[in-house]
Amino acid sequence: MVETQEAVIRITPLAAEKAKEILARYGKEHAAIRVYVKSGGCSGFQYGMAVDERELEGDTLVEMHGVRLVVDPRSLPYLVGSEIDWVESLMGGGFTVHNPNAASTCGCGHSFRTKDQEGEVRACGH
Repeated sequence: MVETQEAVIRITPLAAEKAKEILARYGKEHAAIRVYVKSGGCSGFQYGMAVDERELEGDTLVEMHGVRLVVDPRSLPYLVGSEIDWVESLMGGGFTVHNPNAASTCGCGHSFRTKDQEGEVRACGH
């Protein structure tokens, strides 16, 4: 695991409070929030977040506002410089990722396209 002093990914104070509430609800206050990117979604890549008690070889760990964020080495290049925030809307609240590496995002807010991706943007299925 790579522990970093300089935050390669950040979380806002509000998002950190919401993350702590989720961890407490599951009785896993000492677990981390795993942030990852996977293929799929409307725009080519999709964000994911999960409660994770494991720290795997090669993971990057960032601690901020009392929350531990863990990112795997495959996802890290896509997430460097990103900020996790919590947004409220008429439909409820949820986490969102502000990602400087995303050339475009889908209206669903859960998928993105990078500058080096080619091909057409697919319609949002959310």
